[in-house]
Amino acid sequence: MSVTRYRIPASVAGAALLAVAATGCSGLGRTAVGTVIYETSQHHAVVVSNPLVRGCHRLDPPGAVNLHNNTLVDLVLYPADDCSGGNTVYVATTTSDVVAPGAGAWRSYTTIH
Repeated sequence: MSVTRYRIPASVAGAALLAVAATGCSGLGRTAVGTVIYETSQHHAVVVSNPLVRGCHRLDPPGAVNLHNNTLVDLVLYPADDCSGGNTVYVATTTSDVVAPGAGAWRSYTTIH
């Protein structure tokens, strides 16, 4: 009997096991790998590690005046706590944004994935 005859069934079994394992982990929720670092108007630094890619994320009161997106996904910043409002800012991955003098702070963000 040849060793080659055992490699094919073993490969198929390994692929099936990998598929089952990946399916089991899919419900854990995907995250934006990396950190979102921001500074509040009161000069407090806040670090958010691996935020979920779904939903609206509120920024600690009173909001962010300087934000660095060190994740692998892009962000959209909003002036309201519920990710609403017309004056949004798009912050691409590994870039940052600073609020203009006299403008309000960013209060929430969503991810683009």
